[in-house]
Amino acid sequence: MSETPNPKVAVPEDVSVDKATIKMLRYAQEKGIETIFDRAVKMKQCNIGTEGICCRICAQGPCRVPLTKGIKDGTEPDTRVGLCGATPETIVARNLIRQIAAGCASHSDHGRAVTETFLAMARKEAHDYTIKDEIKLLEVAEYFGVPVSEEKDGVDIPRDKFDIAVDIGEVALGQWGQQQGELIYLKRAPKPTQDRWEKHGVKPRGIDREVVEIMHRTHMGVDQDYRNLLHQGARCSLGNGWGGSMMATDLQDIMFGTPYPRTGHINLGVLSHDKINIIVHGHDPLVSEMIVAAVNLPEMQEYAKSKGANGYVVSGMCCTANEILVRHGMPIAGDYLQQELAVITGAVEAMVVDVQCIMESLGKVSECFHTKFITTMPIAKCASGLNTIHVNFEEHVAMEKAKEIIRIAADNFPNRGETNIPSDSNRMVVGFSTEAIKYHLGGTFRGSFVPLNDNIINGRIRGICGVVGCNNARTEHDEVHLALIKELIKNDVIVLTTGCSAMACGKAGLLTPESAAVFAGAGLAEVCEAVGIPPVLHMGSCLDNSRILTAATEVVKAGGLGKELADLPAAGAAPGWMSEKAIGIGQYFVTSGVYVMIGVPLAIGGSPTVKAYLEHDMEELYGGKWAYEPDPVKAAHKILAHIDEKRKALGIDKARERVLMDMSDRRALEVA
Repeated sequence: MSETPNPKVAVPEDVSVDKATIKMLRYAQEKGIETIFDRAVKMKQCNIGTEGICCRICAQGPCRVPLTKGIKDGTEPDTRVGLCGATPETIVARNLIRQIAAGCASHSDHGRAVTETFLAMARKEAHDYTIKDEIKLLEVAEYFGVPVSEEKDGVDIPRDKFDIAVDIGEVALGQWGQQQGELIYLKRAPKPTQDRWEKHGVKPRGIDREVVEIMHRTHMGVDQDYRNLLHQGARCSLGNGWGGSMMATDLQDIMFGTPYPRTGHINLGVLSHDKINIIVHGHDPLVSEMIVAAVNLPEMQEYAKSKGANGYVVSGMCCTANEILVRHGMPIAGDYLQQELAVITGAVEAMVVDVQCIMESLGKVSECFHTKFITTMPIAKCASGLNTIHVNFEEHVAMEKAKEIIRIAADNFPNRGETNIPSDSNRMVVGFSTEAIKYHLGGTFRGSFVPLNDNIINGRIRGICGVVGCNNARTEHDEVHLALIKELIKNDVIVLTTGCSAMACGKAGLLTPESAAVFAGAGLAEVCEAVGIPPVLHMGSCLDNSRILTAATEVVKAGGLGKELADLPAAGAAPGWMSEKAIGIGQYFVTSGVYVMIGVPLAIGGSPTVKAYLEHDMEELYGGKWAYEPDPVKAAHKILAHIDEKRKALGIDKARERVLMDMSDRRALEVA
């Protein structure tokens, strides 16, 4: 490379703090292979689009209504309208809730696919799947009102687990098409939170109905009140967070096992020089679970040897990675922004993708190497690429399809050429489901969130923050997550994390119990040492943000920290979000009463009125609100200020250490 930076490519050290990513970016540029980091340098963002004030709803547009300096400082009236008279408020609100609808549809449609497979498994039509967590099966049955026993001759007899599962699957599947009433899982929230939703009319009736209603309301000439539009966005978001996503997490736990703490490794260094490397990428574990099971079969191991390989490495990318990590300890090759770089190592025999966050560029990059780019879902095909193959995955013959994919990868092993696998990888401890946290805090028979609450009340732990979300090529890779999280744990805030944010933490060494002594404040470090947990708890994939909701609900139930989610000294953050799913997630947290800090702005800047509504007025309705701060350290301190306000409102703003009292102390109290 020349000493003068090429203005058309990224400077590796400027766009990432991850060592493996920096090495592979430099290698890619030497080979003349363009990546998303380079495209981010060449392609500038549209200023009007980032402010949300471009309306493409009808063919009379696009109508652009830019916010001028005069309007912003109040020296000229705001007379901006589109051709039909739509105001900036209407345009911005329509655009925003369409993003919410798309984000909620993606996670909830994932949930639908899981539910359909669950039902097929329960009916014994999908023989390769089974029930692995019977305890959770019974818990979920209670939520859905499904009986777990039946009376025979005056005696309660336990029902067959598959019969219970059939009833659960049928009730769950009905939640998508339901037209009236309310979603069943809303009752899992604290009662005062439910009362808020009831008061403001945002309880979702059915998952699909709320998405469809957004699309209708935002059609040209329908809803033209920004508050009414955003009201529907709030209702739709709850259908995702307390509906499709939460049900998907529960049913996946039943079929694949509820995560409990285990160790794993992360980064491109997990790829092998002498084994067949298969990367599973996307968000749906239905495919990856079968591939993980199939590679361990003797026939598949023998097949690998017949191709000259010493076995297989199945590693993950994006949230499919998190799914196989938390349940099987399978390694993670990388996050969203590393997917092209994994192929560029030259060591990947097959990049197997399902749905969501899959770059179309993978087909083109794979052509530069021997990698087979294998799509598996009928709703997520890729049209281009000489190395692109579609293997239509069907749950009824799941194992056979998995074997077919593995054979394609194995047959490709002899075609491997030059490889460049960076040595970087880190150990981490993952798998902190709500159930696992409860167990860790109290054991098998006394599992409880009370110890966590006690340490929040006495001040050792200042509060809780869920830091989640994607990577974004417009922000520094990993750094926005790490700077924010390090500042929070340094100030005694315990962090719950999912998705690509969790991966950033894993690569930086924050997901081990030992990291508490290095990075955490004295109070949080003391608790982590006593309980044996990291200061940052990996809870799973981005779908599993619903686990953060259930964990927060358990904190409320444990007592002493308020009556509803909005009372908690807690916050959420997505410092590097990029997908519509993230907006849907952020909105369901806001609607649930959580202060949500983002580091990439929503496309709302073109309407100061809508911006004020989201960042201030929403708190009056739901107890939560949006906040924006691009500097991660400043963002952390705004979160700390919010947590401190909540502590003050609860009367726990001053640390109160517990004192063990002997008899003389008690006598002194009696005299007083």
